[in-house]
Amino acid sequence: MSINLEHTSKWMEGSGPQADIVISSRIRLARNLKGMPFPNLMKAEEQARVVSQVGRAIHSPMVIQSVGELKLQPLRELPPLERQILVEKHLISPDLAEAGGERAVVLREDEAISIMVNEEDHLRLQCLLPAMMLHEAWRLADAADDALENELDFAFDQKLGYLTACPTNVGTGVRASTMLHLPALVITKQAGPVLSALTKVGVAVRGLYGEGTEAHGNIFQVSNQITLGHGEDEIINNLSAVTVRLADQEREARELLHRQSRWQLEDRIGRAYGVLTNARILSSQEALQLLSDVRLGTEMKILRGLDQRLLNQLLVRIQSAYLQFTAGKEMTPFERDVRRAAMVRELLAG
Repeated sequence: MSINLEHTSKWMEGSGPQADIVISSRIRLARNLKGMPFPNLMKAEEQARVVSQVGRAIHSPMVIQSVGELKLQPLRELPPLERQILVEKHLISPDLAEAGGERAVVLREDEAISIMVNEEDHLRLQCLLPAMMLHEAWRLADAADDALENELDFAFDQKLGYLTACPTNVGTGVRASTMLHLPALVITKQAGPVLSALTKVGVAVRGLYGEGTEAHGNIFQVSNQITLGHGEDEIINNLSAVTVRLADQEREARELLHRQSRWQLEDRIGRAYGVLTNARILSSQEALQLLSDVRLGTEMKILRGLDQRLLNQLLVRIQSAYLQFTAGKEMTPFERDVRRAAMVRELLAG
């Protein structure tokens, strides 16, 4: 398989319900093969057997008919830089990128479907769509799951549900998450209390790259914490309700900012655009923060002529691995900062 790492993923399209605040929607299913130890206990030959079984399953007529053609890429064949780009595109986890042994990723051409093979579980099936499309992502994930289960014998207990390496995923194995841009809640200092309150209703809040990462660029990921005892529809409906409420609170905060601090807000957005279109050196953290301000200006119609698709693409294109891959060489941090600034100037200039 040849992965087109410069391909624009489906989730970057920037269109759909609530697209002014919700960047993407993701459904992830954890599945394991019956009779096989979990990945952290597997020997190399057992890992290879799982990869082989998944490779055969995705080529079955039922899988192709249900979700289209999928391709498997063994990760040992990819250099670390290319594995890191898959992380930057939210297609695999940092843990899988760094792990050795027989592991793989399965991708559909539009990257709406990706499957991590031999990560924490044998299969981590992910459907990632733009904007607020959790139910659409669930229907796609469910179709892929049914088709794969026709070919693979998943570990399932009548009382507990699907068996997983981590007890928090036992049951449906469903993790629903959305990625939101919440700058006004941050600026008005409402983000802390609002997001902290979510943990009391079983919702986890993470940064741009998931667990253990910070919310650079005012981008947050929210997801359900527990699956056991909850049905798929219940999990997805609850997360949908939380996401819509967060989006409403962000819009109220934007209106408050515009009403009470219009000139300061417009100055902040104008300065951010000015720096991004003229800077010669940009760190990734500074770029994310400035892009957040420009995104806010675009969403509030203060800036015109920029679309969400470009701003979503920039979330990936300013990352270190992507910059080095497109440059065709390894770069020092300073060289990356210079290339990042040049690339942002070029893309924002159209």
